Amino acid sequence: MDGVHPAAWRRAAVVAALMLAAFTFNTAENLPVGLLASMAADLGVSLGAVGALVTGYGLTVAVVSLPFARLTRSVPRRHLLAGLLGLLALASWASALREVSYGLLMAARVVTAFAQAAFWVAMGPVAVGLFPPERRGRVMGLLSVGGSLATVLGVPGGTWLGGHGGWRAPFWVLGALALVSLLVVAALLPTSHPRESHAAYGVAPDRRRFLVVVSVTALSVTGVFTAFTYVAALLKDVGGFGAGAVSGVLFAFGAAALAGVAVTGPLLDRFPRATLAVPVATQAIALLGLYAGAGSQVASVALLTLLGASVAPVFMATQSQVLRVAPGRTETALATNSVAFNVGVALGALVGGGLLHGVGVRGLFLVG
Repeated sequence: MDGVHPAAWRRAAVVAALMLAAFTFNTAENLPVGLLASMAADLGVSLGAVGALVTGYGLTVAVVSLPFARLTRSVPRRHLLAGLLGLLALASWASALREVSYGLLMAARVVTAFAQAAFWVAMGPVAVGLFPPERRGRVMGLLSVGGSLATVLGVPGGTWLGGHGGWRAPFWVLGALALVSLLVVAALLPTSHPRESHAAYGVAPDRRRFLVVVSVTALSVTGVFTAFTYVAALLKDVGGFGAGAVSGVLFAFGAAALAGVAVTGPLLDRFPRATLAVPVATQAIALLGLYAGAGSQVASVALLTLLGASVAPVFMATQSQVLRVAPGRTETALATNSVAFNVGVALGALVGGGLLHGVGVRGLFLVG
């Protein structure tokens, strides 16, 4: 095997391992959402305290992404990724210990968040660097499929397993999945300096376009989460959905997100502008439609499905665009876009909460 251009089967195996790692990280981030009651009862804490395990995780990722990108920019990617996946495995297993306390669980979550921040920054350039530059978009699309599967399969599957085997069981499984990814990456990813890869720099560096892309990320995510944070209330209070039906609608939202990523990914290289502009436009249409038509259950399901099919491709397309127009190292550029995304999630929830009593839950979708 060539140290820089590995055989096709090795490249495919590394990409598959990175997809599995993305799935594992995203599942780990949101798993407590489905296990709130059982975790709170077992640990002797409030539901809000367990919810803080998710909120604190997201804030940690937002804060440390950019510093980690700079600190690790010279570390060989095989060593870095293997180390990060090792941290994910150990932190997952620590979370699953019988005698784990809330404090230890929070510490394990912080460690996992640190690892995820660095992983998301490094993963894209590593994967696309294994293939010719003209295939960057398709590779990013595959990685996004891995991450999106966490919403459709990972969190629901972990919730089911937690209900049958105790809330610790899913964390044991996540540790095992991280170990599988680690072994494949450690065995098959070439050891080379990050700057030796063509993916270390943008194909067509352009600071103005880079700032436009990051702004699109921040604005679109803030808009979505201003409204989507309160989607369950919209479905129940305006649409008249029961609790069981709300779960079904949210599953349809996740499935549509996965479908949107799968369809858009192969088109990123051929239509770089359209694959960003179209989902941003349909996202806006879906939010406006929900503001106007949330009273109809059929319309609500259709529009939330459209929103799901739009939201996930937006971030994937911005990541792909960042790899094209990054004015410096792509790791730093991707970290900046990741920060914009996470800040948008937090800011959207904050804006929605501040406006909820003034404009009502339907009004949040107009604002979004």
